[in-house]
Amino acid sequence: MSAVTNKRVSTTFRSLRIRNYRLYFTGQAVSLMGTWMQRVAQSWLVLELTSSGTAVGTVTAFQFLPLLLLAPFGGVLADRFDKRRILYVTQTMAAISALGLGFMVVTGAVELWMVYVSAALLGISAAFDAPARQTFVEEMVGRSQLSNAVSLNTTLVNAARIVGPALGGFLIVGVGIGWCFILNGFSYISLIVALLAMRSDELHPGTISGRSRGQIVEGFKYVARTPEVRTPLILITVAGFFVYEYSVILPLLARFTFGGDAQTFAAMSSAMGVGAVFGGLIAASRVEHVPVWLARTGLVFGVMQVVVSFGPTLWSVYILLAVVGACSVTFIAMANTTLQLTAEPAVRGRVMGMYVLAFFGTTPFGATLMGWVGEHVGPRFALGLGGVTLILAALYALPRLGREPLVGGPRELTPPAKI
Repeated sequence: MSAVTNKRVSTTFRSLRIRNYRLYFTGQAVSLMGTWMQRVAQSWLVLELTSSGTAVGTVTAFQFLPLLLLAPFGGVLADRFDKRRILYVTQTMAAISALGLGFMVVTGAVELWMVYVSAALLGISAAFDAPARQTFVEEMVGRSQLSNAVSLNTTLVNAARIVGPALGGFLIVGVGIGWCFILNGFSYISLIVALLAMRSDELHPGTISGRSRGQIVEGFKYVARTPEVRTPLILITVAGFFVYEYSVILPLLARFTFGGDAQTFAAMSSAMGVGAVFGGLIAASRVEHVPVWLARTGLVFGVMQVVVSFGPTLWSVYILLAVVGACSVTFIAMANTTLQLTAEPAVRGRVMGMYVLAFFGTTPFGATLMGWVGEHVGPRFALGLGGVTLILAALYALPRLGREPLVGGPRELTPPAKI
């Protein structure tokens, strides 16, 4: 391996030199495989129970509606309390929800309303988990390594998308849907163990805000008067509403457009995951972070989503979905990094709560709408519609985002205090 290649690899994976982040990364690897396995199982279970695209959209809405209602409160808690303690609680709650639904499915007692309840419980835990998890990354790696760690973390999510759905498809066909939920429930233990094993003296504690009235309103006011935060959030909101509804659209595309089964759906998700891994590694290897790249990536992302909606064959769709996956992970990693490097430390938890609100909280409406469009107009039209809206949002954001590297980006590398 050449010196240039060695340097590139070292730059790409530099955050993993930090022990606490390595633990977190490893624990997440196991947990996320279970999460993606459950996502496939949940959508396919609802489709088996109802044969309705609208119902698939509805269960997704139940899972993400709590994010819409509670994410701002989750952001306040992330600003006010120790983030590891929050994660202990949220991971335990998610595990109980997954195990409970798995037991109902395995025993044959499952009904549609139970899937809705389980999805809602997962959503409640995620509303408090996501802001704490997003801001905890900087506490593990420090500001100088944040962009790299976020990119690697997003890459991991999508690497799990390769293994999780594939494993879920095999389990559904081989032993039944219920085991996907049960195994996911146990997978949460890996992240809890990783959090327990971290060394507190090697963390970079963030600013802890005191308790005061109107903290949520204060967060919204901060976003409203800060264009460099507001514009990315607008772009993320559009993407969250219209584009990231793959758990609803891909099952419909697999079953009704191409006449496939659960393994076809899993293969589509895995194809996106393969592309996302490459996209994430490219993002992690960057030596600077410039906000306007977010809009440019969104523009390319939207165009590719339109292109995939015209894919003539199943294999062409697999290939195009891999490209979309690369664009997807690059876009979301840039959005996350832009907000964390731009937001003031005292309100960063609330800003990331709004990021969760924009990206996930819009899903109850977006999933229901796109599920209805996919069922009544067609899955291809739903994919194309998402792409067009993202193109328009990216064109709006393009002249409004900065063209200078953000201070504290990966150019300013400093060695971790302890390894």
